[in-house]
Amino acid sequence: MINIKYKENKTLYSTLVHIAVPIALQGLITSSLSLVDNIMIGQLGEAEFSAVGMANQLFFVYTSLLFGFTSGAGAYIAQFWGVKDLINIKKVLGFSLFFTILSSLIFFLGSFFFPDKVIMLFSKDPAVIRYGEEYLVIVSFTFILMAITVSHAAVLKITEQTKLPMKISAFAFLINTVMNYVLIFGKLGFDPMGVKGAAIATLISRLFEMILILYYIYIKGNIVRGEVSDLFSFSSDFAKRILKTAFPVVANEALWGLGMASYGIIYGHMGTTEYAAIQVSNTVHFIFIMAIFSVGDAALVMIGKELGKKNEASAYDIACKLLKIGIISGFFSGVVLIILSPLIVKLFNFTSEGRQYATVILSIYGCFMWLKLFSGINIIGVFRGGGDTRFAMYTEVATVWFVGVPLVFFSALVLKLPIYLVVISSSFEEIIKGIICYKRLKSKKWINNLIHDIN
Repeated sequence: MINIKYKENKTLYSTLVHIAVPIALQGLITSSLSLVDNIMIGQLGEAEFSAVGMANQLFFVYTSLLFGFTSGAGAYIAQFWGVKDLINIKKVLGFSLFFTILSSLIFFLGSFFFPDKVIMLFSKDPAVIRYGEEYLVIVSFTFILMAITVSHAAVLKITEQTKLPMKISAFAFLINTVMNYVLIFGKLGFDPMGVKGAAIATLISRLFEMILILYYIYIKGNIVRGEVSDLFSFSSDFAKRILKTAFPVVANEALWGLGMASYGIIYGHMGTTEYAAIQVSNTVHFIFIMAIFSVGDAALVMIGKELGKKNEASAYDIACKLLKIGIISGFFSGVVLIILSPLIVKLFNFTSEGRQYATVILSIYGCFMWLKLFSGINIIGVFRGGGDTRFAMYTEVATVWFVGVPLVFFSALVLKLPIYLVVISSSFEEIIKGIICYKRLKSKKWINNLIHDIN
């Protein structure tokens, strides 16, 4: 009995490493790209740094929407992958491309033609608005590029080809870092371009990222490669099935992203220094979170595969074990974040007040990291892998909009508390969410087979 248990755990951890480690590295690379951007732009001053951060709030909402749809559709891909149904996997990819590209056009048009209006949601500072508008017009083109890249990368990850998107992200990171250095500060004969240079560097790196992923899938002949007739042969009934599961995730991520953007609007109205401190803290926090959230991505794949094969008991066992890993990782990562926070903020050209704010905020994030990861892995990996997307949406949206946003608004704009106390008030959202997720996990009501009657 002990030997059987040992073998089961060994297989689980081996699969987890195979799937999660490349995803973690890709997440680390992607979030490090943002950190490098912020460190370089942070050398220009708090106004420039805040402007780029505010412009990127729109990207945060957009990437949340992209992640939401590909995550919801990913539940189907994972279960189809469990029975090696490549024909239907290609149909899901085709529908994902259709949906994400259509969505990207809306964001592109808004940010290209009305960039000043976007920045004015966050700040009335003329310098911040000017820098933000300059940045947003150029990077608006990346909305379309990202739709194509993210849809394909999601299919590769769920079909356990995690190393390829990781390598492509690493190359994009290298290009972005080099181009940032050259264009922002004016190296190798270029004139210093400031935030405009950062925008051009981002656009170039996203373009190369898209070209590479399309090359390796369609030119090199990856298993998910399909002709146009394969990708877009989905029926209206097939599309409705996908949307039924994916739409709650899209709504979840979009409304959650808008909630986070609302936090940003409130923080922005507290002052440029406060917003700069929040932006630094969120960027650094994101690096830690993205790496560990790879456990959530792995959970979706592993649980989806088991449910596709109708192994419900195994799916529940995997969920519990992965959540334990997430909690332990979150605790130790939080401790590391607290210890390193004073050193991290020294990388930015901030006032002493801005550095003090950022140090305290990072420490608060470190204290709540284990809880954030418990809830996140449940929602992203366990519930979505089991097709329980509607409950996941209700939980996340309700806790953001009925707990987090009201508390932040009241503490910041009514009580006018210091920024770090406002951040603490927002953390009550995670406490409520964690309690709800725990009860749902134990009920096993999240376990569903989505593909049992799809031909």
